[in-house]
Amino acid sequence: MNKHHESTGPSDEQQITLRGPAELADALPYLMGFHPNDSVVMVALHGGRGRFGGRLRLGIPQSAQEWPSVAEQLAECLIKGSERRGGRPDAIVVFLCQDPAEGETGNQTMERLRPLAQRLRTACGALDVPVLEALCISADRFWSYVCPDARCCPAEGNPLAMSGTSVMAAAATYAGIQVRGSLREMEARLAPLMSGTGAEQRRALDSAGSAMVPMLLDEERRKEVSGTTLKLAQGLMKRLGQAPAASPSLADLNDDRLISHEEAAEVILGLQDRETRDRAAEWMEGPEAESALRLWRALARRCVAPYEEHAAAPLALAGWVSWSTGDEPAARVALGLALRLDPGYTFAQLLHEACNQGLDPETLRRCLRGERSTRTARRGRRAERVAGARSARVQPAGRRRTRPGSGRPGTTTGRRRAGTPGAQGRRGTRTGR
Repeated sequence: MNKHHESTGPSDEQQITLRGPAELADALPYLMGFHPNDSVVMVALHGGRGRFGGRLRLGIPQSAQEWPSVAEQLAECLIKGSERRGGRPDAIVVFLCQDPAEGETGNQTMERLRPLAQRLRTACGALDVPVLEALCISADRFWSYVCPDARCCPAEGNPLAMSGTSVMAAAATYAGIQVRGSLREMEARLAPLMSGTGAEQRRALDSAGSAMVPMLLDEERRKEVSGTTLKLAQGLMKRLGQAPAASPSLADLNDDRLISHEEAAEVILGLQDRETRDRAAEWMEGPEAESALRLWRALARRCVAPYEEHAAAPLALAGWVSWSTGDEPAARVALGLALRLDPGYTFAQLLHEACNQGLDPETLRRCLRGERSTRTARRGRRAERVAGARSARVQPAGRRRTRPGSGRPGTTTGRRRAGTPGAQGRRGTRTGR
């Protein structure tokens, strides 16, 4: 089974000391940038003092039959990924985060997930990296799978600290780190529209598809569609950028109102072309980035059933712009959703892997800048050639002449040289320019 997990990469250099399971549980949202509900999270520790290293997240598989293979994949990925980034972990911390199912208590959730915690501990141990702590977080409480002492880890669990009161919260506030809310809330911002407008968007996609798909299959007309798509997308970005600022709770709704169903359908279908999508990826920095990100998120929300897989392109672009502008948590959420919709989507795969390996997005930005510069220079040279040809065509031609004795116009456009033998008795020669 193809699994796409998320890693936050190496940690910052700020020194924060966490003591015990309670502070580890409270630190998790700040380590990830959001509350990772329904997730397995693994964090690498380095050195005798347990410095945080790479972090990895995956949605908890619903089927327990998948847990053994998933545990092995996650352990191998985190350990080998840490080695590629500079050092094998000395230990690992595991978090299992899931709200209770209907009719279930937090304690029952913890017990249901215990076999997964044990599989993860075994898989890491098999690679000679011990699991220092394994925590379950559910219903605003936490449990330790490692600590056997009921005095500090009772069966009913321990309550999480009030938001913003932990040592990690204080350090994060000082460092300017924010928690965006839950993973579920972040994914909801990118989910397809479910209201009555969803039916209208589907009809617009049906109509646009009937017109555009035959064009996308024709090489010459595909280039025409590409140019039209990019021009429309730039117009929508400009429209979004000029709109009055809205509160965070209304921003997405406001963006949705600024884009018609027909406009959204045309750009969504146009982005299914790889070259068009790659050109759109060039809007990843400077003033373009914010408007582009808003557009890609809005288009992802317009990919209603049965067009959900079409969202892979705008989601991957949203993930790319987020990563390029330094918002790694949002990047991983968007890229994870793109791969959930289309596990074989190469563009999202490459971005996801690069982001997880802690690579610098500047390498890709530099390539895209080079592509844009080359294309701009080529367009400039073509414009110069066209201008030169046009200038040559409008130069005045020589006076038309009549062949002597024929009474009909001749074909020469230049002057005959005076005194040329036989010049009066034959057709003149054409002169080039």
